[in-house]
Amino acid sequence: MKEMIKVMIKNTLIAIGISYTMFCLTAAAFDIGYGGDFVLRGYTFTKMVIGALIIGIGFGAPTVVYSSDKLPMPMKVIIHMGSGLIIYFIVAANEGWMGDGSSPVMTICIVLGQIFVTFFIWFIFMIHYRQEAKRMNERIQELK
Repeated sequence: MKEMIKVMIKNTLIAIGISYTMFCLTAAAFDIGYGGDFVLRGYTFTKMVIGALIIGIGFGAPTVVYSSDKLPMPMKVIIHMGSGLIIYFIVAANEGWMGDGSSPVMTICIVLGQIFVTFFIWFIFMIHYRQEAKRMNERIQELK
């Protein structure tokens, strides 16, 4: 149990780091897109920083589900990504990150883009951990 909590905290801190990195890169892209005139008023920046923190926690904490041997992998992914995406879209809707609602097509494209980025990051981690497991198994075989 203690080890599981340590893993959850580690994964949550990694997810917060990824969330803040994505937030900063997106903000820089908007700043460039607005020609250096990207302005946030009324504590909007602070709200977005807190939102990025909540999103990091929302994607990091549920990774503890991967420690379970009782659940099949598809269920683990549904729990992890489902929880993370629900939290993400609640925050994104409150922060106005899904467009201004004036163009339904643009809103759909933004939402699909956000889902794509989320699963792309998950996929990179999946590849990393599979390669790590493969190296560990090879090392175990060498020691036999």
